[in-house]
Amino acid sequence: MLVFLDNLLLFVRYFGHPQTRVGGLLVLPFFFLTLVSLSVEASVSSHSQPQNEAPRVAAIDWTLVETLMSLGVVPVAAAQIKDYQAWVVEPSLPEQVVDVGLRAQPNRELAASLNLDLILISPLYSAIEPTLSQIASVQTLTTYNPENDFWQNLVETTRRVGELTDRSAEAEAVIEHHRSRIERIKETIAVDTPPLLVVQFIDDRHVRAYGKGSLYDMVINRLGLQNAWKGETNMWGYTTVGIEELITQGYLVIVDPVPMSAEGIFDSNRLWQALPAVRHDRVLSLPAVWSFGALPSAVRFADELSQALTDQHATELGLKNL
Repeated sequence: MLVFLDNLLLFVRYFGHPQTRVGGLLVLPFFFLTLVSLSVEASVSSHSQPQNEAPRVAAIDWTLVETLMSLGVVPVAAAQIKDYQAWVVEPSLPEQVVDVGLRAQPNRELAASLNLDLILISPLYSAIEPTLSQIASVQTLTTYNPENDFWQNLVETTRRVGELTDRSAEAEAVIEHHRSRIERIKETIAVDTPPLLVVQFIDDRHVRAYGKGSLYDMVINRLGLQNAWKGETNMWGYTTVGIEELITQGYLVIVDPVPMSAEGIFDSNRLWQALPAVRHDRVLSLPAVWSFGALPSAVRFADELSQALTDQHATELGLKNL
């Protein structure tokens, strides 16, 4: 382009003088040949340079939404965004992301109007795959596979989303970043920390207790800690139990959000008050972390758990010194 501008300036200066107009006519063919040559070169260059633009993608499953966000890809659309903000929290979604409605039954007309290239779902929503495939290409990604190593499941999902969105290099960086973050957090946790029983309330009498096969359990193990729940779990890594079964001499960890139906249990329920962890002030409260999440949720849980344990140890040390 600089050569073109130099030639253009030369031509104007040269051809603009009356005494050189005849000579200018001889220069004119050279000028236009230069212009054509540069135009062809620019065209070839623009086509040969990768644009690296992510496709217009929608994600129905929240695990895939947070994976996209971790790669720097803002989805065009997601489902149940208000609930995502309550249960997943981070990575937060910008306002321009379109809410296509329920995860199990997204608004097809709205999705079709978004000019999507790709729709990401999990096997949980396979029933709507035929309908969604009429709108855009659909990819089903399985993250929760109890037969495989849980951390590796998250790694493979991150890599696959990276491939589908032309963000493979970013995916590898994200994987390494989250791995090293958990390793650094592990160094801050006391090796003699008691076992942890992690739960989420369903109502004032029942909770989900998280064990083998859950994101929480995987993180606990990677931090060098012990999970107090040894009972059976489903394919998602949890089981539903009554609060009377929350018997542990270690820490009872409650992950938000707590439903309104369960809020009164902490003050008035005698069964709750009789639990060993409650009687010994060994109850830790964590903000919402998506229990079926990807690498960002795993690191958030590790970070929040580490902070809660640090605060708890400081409190216990203070009580001993009284």
